[in-house]
Amino acid sequence: MKTIGIICEYNPLHLGHKKQLDMVKQAFPEGGIVCLMSGNFVQRGKPAIVDKSIRAKAAVMAGADLVLELPVTAALSSAEGFAAEGVRILSHFCTHLCFGAETADPGTLMHTAKA
Repeated sequence: MKTIGIICEYNPLHLGHKKQLDMVKQAFPEGGIVCLMSGNFVQRGKPAIVDKSIRAKAAVMAGADLVLELPVTAALSSAEGFAAEGVRILSHFCTHLCFGAETADPGTLMHTAKA
C-alpha cells in the first residue's frame, strides 16, 4: 500500500489545501495520507493563528488519514531545515511525498531543487 506524506502548516487550512488532499486521494485511492504539521508555532517563530488540535482536526476532515506534529525545532528553522526534517521523518513510513508549488513545470522544479 502506498502512503503519501505532506509536510504542512495549514495555518489555516484553505481550499487550496483541500484541493491537494482531494487530488492525492484521486491519484492514490487505496493510499493513506499522512500530514506532518507544525504545532502551535510555525516557520519564522510566529504563533499559529489556529491551535494545532483544531488544524489537525480540519486536516482529517479534509481528507488526511493521520496528522503528526513536526518537532518545534524543525518548525522554527529555515525553510530548508523545515523541509529536510519533514522529509527525514516521513521517509521512515511514507512511500511518496506530495507538495504544492507555484508551477507545474517539472523542469523548473528540478532546477530549483538542485540549486
